[in-house]
Amino acid sequence: MTMTPSLDATFAALADPTRRAILAMLLEDDMAVTDVAAPFEMSLAAISKHLGVLTAAGLISQEKRGRVKWCKLEPDALRDASVWMKGFGQMEGIDLDAFERFLETEINPAP
Repeated sequence: MTMTPSLDATFAALADPTRRAILAMLLEDDMAVTDVAAPFEMSLAAISKHLGVLTAAGLISQEKRGRVKWCKLEPDALRDASVWMKGFGQMEGIDLDAFERFLETEINPAP
């Protein structure tokens, strides 16, 4: 199995710790862009760029509800990446609960 542009985009999006943190937040529920940005010490424009990368990779979707832009995790977004990793025979499919725990440790490492 070869890497496709969509897989390249997925892995590139996952390479950034801010984007992984955003995905972990969206595991809980849909969030307004301003709520996504709140925990980060960066501008709303910088967060919007991260959201754009996640959207372009198909990991999240964004929709406008009234004046507010909402972000939603796409449930099957990691399926192709999981299939690709299974091709190595050494990795199991992505366990989203384990992935959530991994992201949580990335965001809040133990002291």
